[in-house]
Amino acid sequence: MTEAKLILDNKEYTFPTFKGSEGEVAFDISKLRAQSGAITYDHGYGNTGSCKSAITFIDGDKGILRYRGYPIEELAGKKPFGQVAYLLIHGELPNDEQARKWRNSFTENSLPHESLLKFFDRFPVTAHPMNILASMISAMSSYYPYDSEDEDHINLNILRLLGQVKSLAAFSYKKSVGQPFVYPLSGFSYAANFLRMMFAEPMEEYQVPVVAEKALDVLLTLHADHEQNCSTSTVRMVGSSQANLYASISAGVNALWGPLHGGANQAVLEMLEKIAADGHDYKKYVEMAKDKDSSFRLMGFGHRVYKSYDPRAALLRKMCDEVLEEMGVQDPLLDIAKALEDVALTDDYFLERNLYPNVDFYSGIMYRAMGIPTDMFTVLFAMGRMPGWIAHWLEMRADPDGRIHRPRQIFTGHPERHLEG
Repeated sequence: MTEAKLILDNKEYTFPTFKGSEGEVAFDISKLRAQSGAITYDHGYGNTGSCKSAITFIDGDKGILRYRGYPIEELAGKKPFGQVAYLLIHGELPNDEQARKWRNSFTENSLPHESLLKFFDRFPVTAHPMNILASMISAMSSYYPYDSEDEDHINLNILRLLGQVKSLAAFSYKKSVGQPFVYPLSGFSYAANFLRMMFAEPMEEYQVPVVAEKALDVLLTLHADHEQNCSTSTVRMVGSSQANLYASISAGVNALWGPLHGGANQAVLEMLEKIAADGHDYKKYVEMAKDKDSSFRLMGFGHRVYKSYDPRAALLRKMCDEVLEEMGVQDPLLDIAKALEDVALTDDYFLERNLYPNVDFYSGIMYRAMGIPTDMFTVLFAMGRMPGWIAHWLEMRADPDGRIHRPRQIFTGHPERHLEG
């Protein structure tokens, strides 16, 4: 083990360093304050490793994303979302028998408690589906036995979360359009069951479009985990207090709701609607995005982590064309999106700054093509991210060095003062 040295006020302090499995170097400053009285300042935690994790590896400079060591290109579209969820949670891909039991468990545990469904009647029709989803997940802990020391209880509640999140998501949509709930059926894939619960109506049979089922399965897989992002870090932070699984995941849903996180693909469609309302003049908005004095920015381009092409976006780009073609979608907003994509992939301004279309750009387009309303986009993100959140909660819980998360601060307020008189 090597060491790092810090000199502060002419006094030297030594701290251990270590490397991750992909060679990244970390300085262990866990005893910095105790030894020196100083703390580090890292606004937004952009340079801080908050934990050790064996779940997901990202190299933003090289455009690499791996789940449990497997490149995302070898999983998306080649392994069903359910098996990817198993991989993230259990650490290995399931064998055939494990995969069969795991898939069956999704259906067996996909019906919410009937009393829980009465909560839907108390939400106004205008309630955002993410608000409903977070509230429902939090309420689940009131309906199901939960023993934090009983592994069987925890595993059962994991299956309930994975199974019921798609039902609660679809039911929230049905509530918004005033239609009766459609319940899941065995024999359907995870993605097909969700699409059926979303779009089937009692008066006629509904055939799940094969291309939509395939596309949604890939989208869920691509969203399944993304290292220590805002919502995952929220799940870990809440869970560090020994809050139960439902409370921790509900907090993650609320964190994901923000427009700078899971709401980004919704923001893409809102941007396209704005351009359409302004005469479809996308070139005007491209020039505005280049103007440093303009407050406008193109949504769905560039990524905080990836400095090259987002590997998830690279996979979706081809599939996006397939979905639009096979579903015969004619939508002026999608025409604007394709024009913006062409600019970003050919214009030197975007290429020099690595402002490639990202996963949010393509996912929003694909969801719209499948008929999914804009305010449901983030809900589908939450469905996909559920196995990642669960995996991180389990990993955090099993960490023998785990402790409640408690960041420090740099106080910049008024120094001590006293009341006059």
